[in-house]
Amino acid sequence: MTLKTLPAVPPSTEKFDFKKSLCALWRQRWMYFLMTPTLIYFAIFKYGPLWNAQIAFKDFKPLLGVMGSPWVGFKHFETFVNSFYFTDLMTNTIYFSLAKLVLGLPLAVICAIALHETWLVKYRAFVQTMIYLPHFLSWVIMFGVLLVILSPGNGLLNQVIEHFGGEPISFMTSPDHFRWVVILSDIWKETGWSTILYLAALLAISPDLYEAAAVDGASPMQRIWYISLPGIVPVIVLVTLLRMGHILEAGFNQIFVLYSVPVYSVGDILDTWVYRQGILQFQFSLATAVGFFKGVIGLVLILISNRIAKRVAGQSLF
Repeated sequence: MTLKTLPAVPPSTEKFDFKKSLCALWRQRWMYFLMTPTLIYFAIFKYGPLWNAQIAFKDFKPLLGVMGSPWVGFKHFETFVNSFYFTDLMTNTIYFSLAKLVLGLPLAVICAIALHETWLVKYRAFVQTMIYLPHFLSWVIMFGVLLVILSPGNGLLNQVIEHFGGEPISFMTSPDHFRWVVILSDIWKETGWSTILYLAALLAISPDLYEAAAVDGASPMQRIWYISLPGIVPVIVLVTLLRMGHILEAGFNQIFVLYSVPVYSVGDILDTWVYRQGILQFQFSLATAVGFFKGVIGLVLILISNRIAKRVAGQSLF
């Protein structure tokens, strides 16, 4: 008995068919048409300005332009790192970002699970609407609401404190209380919006899993622990990774509206300092250098977080 060897499979000789690709492009023309505004937006407002990021390494003079300004290397990065405000800025920025993440994420998950488990559909719709409604309010409006609640003169909270014999507290201008005002107001405003993401992930879990668990005698808490939470782990990992990439962005709009000179020591963050240096004092190169610094740190953090999430949770962005 002789064994016959199969002929070797020749390498693929398929060439690029321009006509076929053009036909495929035409069939999907409406999809590309819908993508066009987004691509134009990113090209103009995201990738286009990268050309001007080189002024972080130059002593930018508006009259000389980007190309005509003299090259200074890492001078502006050294100025920022060696500045008197560097430690406070980094501390405040990281403090706000981590506090909002650590306190806000579990609360959003709890709200999503509570809404998912309730049998009262009308109640769920009402609560869901009320908790994500603040997301659509600007921080200017939220500042007015906080003044009504926290004002030392006639604020609702201070009226309660005075009713029980206490002294009114200036929450908005007190270094001891300002950080918590920022953190709790952000959680109040954004938790409902995060809840929608986790609730959508919960609704995507097959009802058959819950029915099988109920038949096997699993309690509601066991169904949450062994079905609901594992089912939304990918979404939790994704949101956490994206937030880690923006760890040095503690919310410019919020801080800019809420803070004042008395709380600069505990409320000033990188973005507000860049605004004062770059816009008010016309130090464009220094402001760009800080933005470049933030981007590099964010990229490193998201790469590290992605690797850790892949090893620990088996989920990652890439």
